[in-house]
Amino acid sequence: MHSNMDFLIFSGNSNLSLAKEVVKILGLRLGEATVSKFSDGEIYVRINESVRGRDVFLIQSTSSPAEVHLMEMMIMIDALRRASANSITGVIPYFGYGRQDRTVEPRMAISAKLIANLLTKAGLDRLLTMDLHAGQIQGFFDIPVDNLYATPIITKYLIDKGIYGEEYVVLSPDSGGVTRARAYAKKLNCSLAIIDKRRTGPNIAKAMNVIGEVENKNIIIIDDMIDTAGTLTEAANAVLLKGAKSVKAAATHGVLSGPAIERILNSPIDELIITNTIEISKEKISISKIKILPVDDIIAEAIIRLHNKESITSLFYDGDD
Repeated sequence: MHSNMDFLIFSGNSNLSLAKEVVKILGLRLGEATVSKFSDGEIYVRINESVRGRDVFLIQSTSSPAEVHLMEMMIMIDALRRASANSITGVIPYFGYGRQDRTVEPRMAISAKLIANLLTKAGLDRLLTMDLHAGQIQGFFDIPVDNLYATPIITKYLIDKGIYGEEYVVLSPDSGGVTRARAYAKKLNCSLAIIDKRRTGPNIAKAMNVIGEVENKNIIIIDDMIDTAGTLTEAANAVLLKGAKSVKAAATHGVLSGPAIERILNSPIDELIITNTIEISKEKISISKIKILPVDDIIAEAIIRLHNKESITSLFYDGDD
């Protein structure tokens, strides 16, 4: 595939299936490491092969349970650093704790900055991630950050199914996601609508007004993540009340916690498209409404490009950096 493949890939326990697919695409094997727990729950890590002077990529999403997967990652980084790895790139397909990226109310933590500090302090040299909750999180790190996008993967799926053009409207479920939704609308050659949403607490959203024309249109709701699916299902109901014909939804990260599955099944949404940045349980995979698209290829290609010091931007845009 590419000539210069002299690097190692390790993985924590958060998304082993993704890590295995990535190494398969690259024709490599997963680095040997023991990541287990002492009986009191403390995380134990040992790197079982030499990494001295090697470039290492460590794949780990900080998905639920986030604190366990985060500690696994930091302890693995520490072990690799002490074993004299030349460089350590964290491949975090889903960057958890990204939702608190600013103080919207008094006395709130900015957890995204804290996590950036922890990972950098642990010894990370570089971060490769996908669809950060907010673009400014890149600036919370004092190391290079490459933010990949699932847009090409999701738009290709939609276009292949004929879901594009004037009959469709891309809907952002809140004002924060407008830039993302606009990128989809441009690719799918359709118009854009926005939900004006008022939030009364964490994971509690109240959908209000629909800005834009949705009557007699097929709606595609675009978000970066679906967590409890409250926002998503309220947005779907709001556009149907305004005369929309059908509703699909797409998001990069299928967090799908708490009542999410039940809400999606009971909602008017006929298809939810997500990717495998977060490992999805067997029960959720079997739900016919949910379509999971793989991001293995794009992550594998990004790893190679980083190692060979080639452009990542050209994966998404024409022309060089």
